[in-house]
Amino acid sequence: MKKVYFAGSIRGGRADEALYRQIIEYIQRTDIVLTEHVGNLALSKVEHLPNRDEAIYLQDTGWLRESDLVIAECTTPSLGVGYELAYAERFGIPVHIFYDTARTRLSAMLSGDSYYSIHPYASPAEIYPIIDTILSPKL
Repeated sequence: MKKVYFAGSIRGGRADEALYRQIIEYIQRTDIVLTEHVGNLALSKVEHLPNRDEAIYLQDTGWLRESDLVIAECTTPSLGVGYELAYAERFGIPVHIFYDTARTRLSAMLSGDSYYSIHPYASPAEIYPIIDTILSPKL
């Protein structure tokens, strides 16, 4: 079982939170998602509690170092997700980035970095077969 760090926008906007939840639930069929809270529909209200930033940073960077790989949905731009992706690269953690080509143009800082595996999609249904390939055991 792989430990997956799922990254998606929280403070940058929650327009894709239902998709995050679906992706997280899909991954959880076979593997562990360390950040299942990203798919919590009520998170946008809880996330803005005062004096939580340092605790969030320490928790999330700990989970990143513990993870086997990162799967990020980057349609909604997020400074935090960008930081998480660079942090994962710094520690040699494989990163897979998904984004909806009809809704956004991925930052050149991501698409121009050959470290990242980029997976553009036109429909959310295209995400799941790619996730299957990413998570399938290597022989």
